[in-house]
Amino acid sequence: MPIEFLNLKQVNAPFENDIREAISRVIDSGWYILGEETLAFEREFAEYCGVDHCIGVANGLDALHLILRAYDIGDGDEVIVPSNTFIATWLAVSQAGARVVPVEPDDLTYNIDPQKIEAAITPRTRAIMPVHLYGQPADMSPIIETARRHGLRVIEDAAQAHGARYHGRRTGGLGDAAGFSFYPGKNLGALGDGGAITTNDAALAAKLRRLRNYGSEVKYHHDLAGANSRLDEMQSAVLRVKLRHLDAENAQRAVLAQAYANALASAPVQLPTVLKGTEPVWHLFVVQTPHRDGLRAFLNERGIGTLVHYPIANHLQLAYKHQTWPELPIASRLQSHVLSLPFATYLNMNDILDVAASVLDYFRPTDSAD
Repeated sequence: MPIEFLNLKQVNAPFENDIREAISRVIDSGWYILGEETLAFEREFAEYCGVDHCIGVANGLDALHLILRAYDIGDGDEVIVPSNTFIATWLAVSQAGARVVPVEPDDLTYNIDPQKIEAAITPRTRAIMPVHLYGQPADMSPIIETARRHGLRVIEDAAQAHGARYHGRRTGGLGDAAGFSFYPGKNLGALGDGGAITTNDAALAAKLRRLRNYGSEVKYHHDLAGANSRLDEMQSAVLRVKLRHLDAENAQRAVLAQAYANALASAPVQLPTVLKGTEPVWHLFVVQTPHRDGLRAFLNERGIGTLVHYPIANHLQLAYKHQTWPELPIASRLQSHVLSLPFATYLNMNDILDVAASVLDYFRPTDSAD
């Protein structure tokens, strides 16, 4: 049988009855925006992340953008970001009017290299935005130490790391604020777009609640030039159902990731590296090989779906062609080397072993006549 890269119907199948009940509850309530479901989800997700405040917003990009706006980061300012990440991290900075300053990743973890950040700081730097890419927590302690020495904010892009831990603490509560995405394919995914911001800063949280709602705290009184970016009741109700199962599903992902690692130990591919003291949640299982395109075609012929996260480095995207960038050799190389293998909680051990066996088959020497 073919093995799809991801099947969202199968992802949500275990919770279908509870999700239908939650949606019916919202329909019956007659209240569909900023109601009891969103308030309850915000409380529950804040508690889950170990923070004081959660603000539900429309998507992950808005979450990061609104944090920057709430900190008054904009025109003339600079924000340090990873060179290797989904473009939303960069777009949040650009939409705020600030300048993207890319820093290369650690080649083993794919996350921003803390040792390279210092050289990128200038008098205009206002914040560092590390990304917990593929569900692997960034090395936050040296990042925060550098930020504190320079008086900078630390804004986590936790869009792929729901529930991940760094030295015992969950992502979302490691920096000054964090942005999450609940895009359907995430570990904690809605049935549409959704996002949230987490923070321990009460003043920031209050400002963000106004910014997401047209700059208003009291209806028709607009204190700020805000946005319309609200996590709706339907998605909040769905997320409340799925949040109850998140830790169990993340634990299942860890088992599958270890099975991949064991089965591919002899394969000539670079496997994911887990930083000491971290507990990743394995949003994706990504390998590296200079033979990526050939391997991907081979797997496709066997009915095994894969994806590339991400095939065009951000500094090479047309959206950023008007800017001049420094040499970014690691990000440039990763775009042609990384391959995401099928990875979801509905896959069983045989599925994982079948994929791994096909990867090994690709690299196995073939007999040829003399």
